[in-house]
Amino acid sequence: IFDYTYAVLHDPGYREKYKIDLKRDFPRLPFYPDFWKWVAWGKKLIELHLNFETVEPYPLTEVSKKEEREENPSAIQPKNKTRLTADKVAGTIVLDDETTLTGVPPQAWEYRLGNRSALEWILDQYKEKKPKDPTIAEKFNTYRFADHKTKVIDLLKRVTTVSVETMKIVEEMRGRS
Repeated sequence: IFDYTYAVLHDPGYREKYKIDLKRDFPRLPFYPDFWKWVAWGKKLIELHLNFETVEPYPLTEVSKKEEREENPSAIQPKNKTRLTADKVAGTIVLDDETTLTGVPPQAWEYRLGNRSALEWILDQYKEKKPKDPTIAEKFNTYRFADHKTKVIDLLKRVTTVSVETMKIVEEMRGRS
């Protein structure tokens, strides 16, 4: 029953039909005739979403400007500034002045957690934020994106896989409700 519920809550037809009700009340689930198909979809979705750290990373291409700088050592070396921005149309994620991930498929941006995609959520979580309190900023602000860069790249690749696979399942659901 949990697998079925999880699948129905991911059904775009269900979300659209009950959009207003879902904002103000607990969800009420319809009983679809092909119950076991919905259970199978829910089981796949749960497996993907719970085990996102172990899925196969999506083959995003990592473009580094570091090699260009090493080839021309006489050029002025600017400070490597963290960007963490995305261009959905071009399918790129700019991590910093040195590293860009390319080849992000359009459907990876469609899987949403609330009002933004899973990839946007990760980019927002790993940004360096300056605390307003001066004491905290001075003594406890030790987070630096560069220390976690390889982990974030791996996470972005895995979440891209999860997003793409989730959207494949969701597309199968369309018209079946």
